Amino acid sequence: MSISFKRLAAVAVVALAFVPGIAQAESYATLTKQGYATGKLSRGKSGAWGWVVGNGEKTFFCRLNVASAYVNKKEMVSFTATGRMLKIDRATYDDALGGPDPNKPYLKDLQAGRVKPANVGGCSPLR
Repeated sequence: MSISFKRLAAVAVVALAFVPGIAQAESYATLTKQGYATGKLSRGKSGAWGWVVGNGEKTFFCRLNVASAYVNKKEMVSFTATGRMLKIDRATYDDALGGPDPNKPYLKDLQAGRVKPANVGGCSPLR
C-alpha cells in the first residue's frame, strides 16, 4: 500500500488550510478602530520598546517603529536595535537634515501612548 507524494502533499495542504493560526498579528490602526486602548511606552519580554494595547478581553504588544524622537528644543533620543535609548544633540541633527522634521514624534507623546499608526510596528497577541 503505497501513497504517492502528490496525494500526501494535497492532503497536507487541505488539512493546514483548516487549522486556525496560533498567533495572529494585527495592525495598530485596526486595533484602535476597534476601540482598543493604548498603554504607556514599555519594554516587552524581548526587551523591545512598544505599547500594550487592549480592550479588556484581548491584549496585544505593538512594537515601536521609530528610530528617533525629539525630547525638547535641544535634545532628542535615538532607539537602538538592542533597546537602548541614546541622547543626541538636536541642533546637529536638524542642521544635517536642513531643519526640523515635522513628522518626528516627541518622546513624551510616545511615553504617554499618544502615537500615530506610522510610529507603531506590528502587534502580536500577549499570552
